Amino acid sequence: MSLPPLVEPAADLSIEEVRRYSRHLIIPDVGMDGQKRLKNAKVLAVGAGGLGSPVLMYLAAAGVGTLGIVEFDTVDESNLQRQIIHGQSDVGRSKAESARDSIKEINPLIDVRLHETRLDSENVLEIFADYDLIVDGTDNFATRYLVNDACVLLNKPYVWGSIYRFDGQVSVFWNEHGPNYRDLYPVPPPPGMVPSCAEGGVLGVLCATVGAIQATEAVKLITGIGDTLLGRLMVYDALEMTFREIKVRKDPEGEPITGLIDYEAFCGVVSVEAQEAAAGSTITVDELKDMMDAGKDFELIDVREPNEYEIVSIPGAKLIPKDEILSGRALSQLPNDKPIVIHCKTGVRSAEALAAVKNAGFKDAVHVQGGVTAWATRIDKALPTY
Repeated sequence: MSLPPLVEPAADLSIEEVRRYSRHLIIPDVGMDGQKRLKNAKVLAVGAGGLGSPVLMYLAAAGVGTLGIVEFDTVDESNLQRQIIHGQSDVGRSKAESARDSIKEINPLIDVRLHETRLDSENVLEIFADYDLIVDGTDNFATRYLVNDACVLLNKPYVWGSIYRFDGQVSVFWNEHGPNYRDLYPVPPPPGMVPSCAEGGVLGVLCATVGAIQATEAVKLITGIGDTLLGRLMVYDALEMTFREIKVRKDPEGEPITGLIDYEAFCGVVSVEAQEAAAGSTITVDELKDMMDAGKDFELIDVREPNEYEIVSIPGAKLIPKDEILSGRALSQLPNDKPIVIHCKTGVRSAEALAAVKNAGFKDAVHVQGGVTAWATRIDKALPTY
């Protein structure tokens, strides 16, 4: 959908800016007017990770005058495979500060504003209020719905992107002119159904493709050129190297968004069944180690995927992927004559598996809080984490 320019043009461009942005200025559709609009624009990136990295770097290079960053995390070595705004020397640093320094190296003319806080219902409206456009690069459903609802309430457009393994999705949402995220996904998927990138993985270069599309849409919205992805969902398959388009329309029966809610509860980070199963049936990795040292007879079940098991495993664990348990196909492999201890990477999937195991009659089963990650960080620090 073609839309009018999002912001008014700045008064002028300096000689330095004319030199820097000359390749934009000679494009008739951009020109001086478009570059002045970019200079005057304020764009907020939610997240400085896989998608936030190319978005921030390209918008900085393009001359977006003010870039805001919402990010509370620190740089981990596992981020470097895809989060290209950070480098080896940034490991352990604030992601927001690392991203700011990279942006300043790309373009010192940019005003970078940091919001080093976790976005929530208490602060989102205040943070978003100062920006013309939001770019969402988050990887959890609670924050996606929070971003959407805040943008609807503030009447702001935003560019949304999503990545998983080899697949990417991008769209533009602006409730005043077209659909919002809830028109595409009215309700979140059941907890545990869609793994995060940390659980399921992502091809590093996929972030570059999807993030570049997000940055392109941001430039188009700011300058008012071309047809945006408002009302369209772009789906990218990196393995097949295909792009396909899905029309997205406003849901005439959709519930109006009148306020913010408890998004963690709405999205159910862990299902009610899993929470109930885990209550009183959760052990720590220290307790698991004590059981092993005492020679207790129990079956340790790892419910991660085979490729994860190859990376790192707890000694003695038997691999039975979660879906095999939830479908019932693997229940016959579980012992009836000894306690069952279930673990995954962090404890989310194991809680879901625990609920299914208990429903099948294994009432004494427990799961391990923190999973193999906690084991590697607390018990056997020689093991890798991922």
